[in-house]
Amino acid sequence: MSETVLVTGATGFIAQHCILQLLEAGYQVRGTARAPGRGEEIATVLSAHLSDVARARLPQDFAVVAADLTSDAGWDDAVNGCRFVLHVASPFPPDSPKNEDELIIPARDGALRVLRAASSANVQRVVMTSSVAAIFYGRDRDHVFTEADWSNVQSRHIGAYEKSKTLAERAAWNYMDSLGNTSAMDLVVINPGLVLGPLLAKEWSLSGEAIKKIMERAVPAIPDIRVAPVDVRDVATAHVLAMTVAEASGQRFICAIESHAFRDIALILAEHLGSQGFKIPTGRLPNFVLPIVALWDKQVRLILSEVGQDLAIDSTKIKTVLGLKPRGLREMTEAMADSMIRYGVVSAKA
Repeated sequence: MSETVLVTGATGFIAQHCILQLLEAGYQVRGTARAPGRGEEIATVLSAHLSDVARARLPQDFAVVAADLTSDAGWDDAVNGCRFVLHVASPFPPDSPKNEDELIIPARDGALRVLRAASSANVQRVVMTSSVAAIFYGRDRDHVFTEADWSNVQSRHIGAYEKSKTLAERAAWNYMDSLGNTSAMDLVVINPGLVLGPLLAKEWSLSGEAIKKIMERAVPAIPDIRVAPVDVRDVATAHVLAMTVAEASGQRFICAIESHAFRDIALILAEHLGSQGFKIPTGRLPNFVLPIVALWDKQVRLILSEVGQDLAIDSTKIKTVLGLKPRGLREMTEAMADSMIRYGVVSAKA
């Protein structure tokens, strides 16, 4: 197989898992990074997780080019000769920005830059990474959410990140509508939930930051929030499947298992890591405490609107259309914890 796939944001957690699976499947992969000269660094990370056959092909089948979501420069060259594009790159905040446009503009305009370049290059299909953040935020949690639902960007209860993902995905679909029959390119969108699963190196996502805090006992107890978790390996598989499954064309897919209380994750960590000296907090944090903690903890500010909210989702479509068979909560939680220990991200406190 000599087809080339562009994966944007090649330094990212999801993107690197996508690249691994693409290389194992025999594709040539071109990644993008904001700064030039990242190819060797990324290849070193990937090499440790590839089969011998795929590792031998790495020098000729993988390259990284410079392209930034905030600039037109580089995107035409990035997509040139590619049959598929996985648009995974998107800004993800360590904190709520002072101005929401710091997230919205690069997410929305970056998606449009990638789509325009892909259309001009006659790319067959773009698979875009969105999020459940574009589905059930700023909404009453009074029904089971499906791909037909959209987050309400007018709500005062929606954060800048959730708004950016919603507006970026909306812009992508509007752009595809504007093409009409003038382009053979189509779009598929994957909407992951809380992404857990194994790290590939000593780098972790914001989802991983929550697990790290629990493992380090940086929180005294677990807040009353529900999440829709998914293993990063399943997110990557969904992207790869979405490239070629004909029935996926023009569809969005919730990529998550059923919702769980975050305390369920803590209980799994406590059982799994107790014999290794980790003292995992598993008690329930009273709801009134969160706004106080948020005064000094930037990550807590991002979840305030979720406290005490119910959450029910239906992710049947990704199983029936793409054939995805997602891993369970225990496997993805343990895999993330074990990899954090392996790479020295956390260690048991005396």
